[in-house]
Amino acid sequence: MAWHEELLVGFDLETTGTDPRTARIVTAAVTEVKSGEPVRVRTWLADPGVPIPAETTAIHGVSTEQAAAEGRPAQEVVTEVADALRAHWAAGVPVVVYNAPFDLTLLDEELRRYALPPLVPAGGGAGPVVDPLVVDRALDRYRRGKRTLEAACQVYGIVLEGAHDAGADALAAVRMARALALRFPEAGGADLVELQALQAGWYAAWAEDFSAWLRKKGSPDADVDPGWPLRGPLRADASS
Repeated sequence: MAWHEELLVGFDLETTGTDPRTARIVTAAVTEVKSGEPVRVRTWLADPGVPIPAETTAIHGVSTEQAAAEGRPAQEVVTEVADALRAHWAAGVPVVVYNAPFDLTLLDEELRRYALPPLVPAGGGAGPVVDPLVVDRALDRYRRGKRTLEAACQVYGIVLEGAHDAGADALAAVRMARALALRFPEAGGADLVELQALQAGWYAAWAEDFSAWLRKKGSPDADVDPGWPLRGPLRADASS
């Protein structure tokens, strides 16, 4: 049976910011999906321990005050979310993450922030992971327009109710992965090991092309991290 006909798990975070190295988790969802329908949904609300900027609250709807009053300690949430992903990977279940390097890197940074074990062991790899953004960008390369989850759902005829709600986004990402698998045999016909390697290559090629474009546009030091699905830990001297 093809991977997209088996159990899939959607994962999404809503956070305090847009830099995965420094942002904190506000909400998280891990959603088990079979035949495009959710069969188990786990959600978390964390108190990130830092203010949530007003412009970020405007996107996902959670304020600093709400997170502090209703959210669980961030360390507990980070631990449980990471354990949930590791358990699915150990069982060979693909985790679907739209723009995986953001969410998985942010989760890994949170683990390190609390001196918890990293998301994957040293020298290991996260996976299996399916990243609909990477697949869509590689196999429908010349399509014009935005590549946000909302925009992509419109292209593939997926109803996204409550965008920027972690649970809604996680389910939509799985449905998009299934749609991509049906439309593109390169993705749908690959096994999970092949697909993991394909996505890593596609992402690295995109990162190289995007870095070159940024340099051409006036950012001579632009160097987009090619790591997928998880960026490596930041070196101690990287910010010096």
